[in-house]
Amino acid sequence: MTKYDATVVTWVKSSYSNGNGGNCVEIGFGFPGSVVPVRDSKVAGGPVLTVGAAQFSAFLESVAASR
Repeated sequence: MTKYDATVVTWVKSSYSNGNGGNCVEIGFGFPGSVVPVRDSKVAGGPVLTVGAAQFSAFLESVAASR
């Protein structure tokens, strides 16, 4: 298992996040390789899920298609 340093990542929240401390996830930019880090915005120092970039892209396309 590859270990990444989550402190070197630029984290962003969805523009749909209301900013009231709700249930938000953040995705990160800056990990090496083709992975997308995902974390709970309320627990910034908590665990980070890494997803393959191609799989994450397919997930986003699926979400957009179901709107």
